[in-house]
Amino acid sequence: MDRSGGDGDGGGSIATVAVDPELDLSSDAGASLPTRGSDEFKPFIRRLPEFKFWYSMTKAFCIAFLMTFFSVFDVPVFWPILLCYWVVLFFLTMRRQISHMIKHKYIPFSIGKHKYSGRRSSASSGGASRAD
Repeated sequence: MDRSGGDGDGGGSIATVAVDPELDLSSDAGASLPTRGSDEFKPFIRRLPEFKFWYSMTKAFCIAFLMTFFSVFDVPVFWPILLCYWVVLFFLTMRRQISHMIKHKYIPFSIGKHKYSGRRSSASSGGASRAD
């Protein structure tokens, strides 16, 4: 059973893409842009209203804060097990997003600076000296 909102993505997303070009087979042209001034293109659909999100987070924080005053909730945790648990949860929830990034050759980080072998500018045209 999926507890993340029912869409099976494994994450508790707040917003969802309205038209996913990979999944939308009904139109060949993809999402249409607005053609009139009164039209508005909204690429994302809000699944969780902002008030409900903040209300739930505030309620969870208050309950967790009150639980710290009772010794029955003091559970000893061995940190390596907690770390492994966090890593497993992270990869289970990010599996779809990571596979999507790999499919479209998107790398969110790079090591080092890209060096392009384009045309090199000469030292005299660098703008350092200017003759008026």
